[in-house]
Amino acid sequence: MASTKPALPQNDNVAHALAGAGGGILSMVLTYPLVTLSTRAQVESKRAETAFLAAVRQIVAREGVSGLYAGLDSAVFGISVTNFVYYYWYEWTRGFFEAAASRAGRASKKFTTVEAMIAGAIAGSATVILTNPIWVINTRMTTRRGQIEQEVKEEASGVSPEKKKKQPTTLGTLLALLRDEGPQALFRGVVPALVLVINPILQYTLFEQLKNTYERRRRSNVTPTIAFFLGALGKLFATSITYPYITVKSQMHVADDNAGQKREGMTQAIRRVIKEEGYAGLYKGIGPKVTQSVLTAAFLFAFKDVLYEQTVKLRGVTRRAVQA
Repeated sequence: MASTKPALPQNDNVAHALAGAGGGILSMVLTYPLVTLSTRAQVESKRAETAFLAAVRQIVAREGVSGLYAGLDSAVFGISVTNFVYYYWYEWTRGFFEAAASRAGRASKKFTTVEAMIAGAIAGSATVILTNPIWVINTRMTTRRGQIEQEVKEEASGVSPEKKKKQPTTLGTLLALLRDEGPQALFRGVVPALVLVINPILQYTLFEQLKNTYERRRRSNVTPTIAFFLGALGKLFATSITYPYITVKSQMHVADDNAGQKREGMTQAIRRVIKEEGYAGLYKGIGPKVTQSVLTAAFLFAFKDVLYEQTVKLRGVTRRAVQA
């Protein structure tokens, strides 16, 4: 049976952006408990480290099942904006390179490795600058660092906390951050985040090359199932390489401004973690993080093509209805 996918236009930047945002939301909701576990492991002190299942039990006992979804609203908002911006600029850059290849008379218009890396760098940098404040707020909400460490101390001393603090809201966290630390706090961790642009560069470059190889050998488009596994492989490779910077970025997001003390830079943060906890400290929470990242990327790539197809059709129907 002939596939109808080749007939769809592949140069609709807005449709790609909307599909990426939708796929990101679905993926984030499905894997968010792993985000919570990984982020808390990254920022908790070494003495507070717990095994995976023990960490799940502690969070559920202390905060209920909802504790595994702390900060989900800001994460959903963040991933939708992040993916929309990323895919819009990524596809815009793809279109630019394909047009250039056509003008130059190049035999193949497919992304080369270098072009995929440039597209990833442009899209990733634009995304980091626009969305860093969202992820600072999300990390603060996910960790609730002060409360967690206080509760760990109280439990260790045999004292049961009298009253649980209310789960902070997104708006409440934002207003408290602006009031206590100023607008500059929203851009904490932006340097390691820019370094981490290499993560999607590695991920999408590997995905594009594997996808091109598959389509060239099979002479057919990738299916959602194949895209799931190719996306998982790309994300596994990228996250394993860049994880120390992910740890440092999370710690910088929750760092407090201490009077008279200079704020820690990226290199200083890496040195401090190595000094206090050894090189293993840079890989705290890597188990749930890699699992979450791989599953999120796999679901995203599996969902995105289907969502793109439906978005293009819906935009076509809407356009015809407006013109009628």
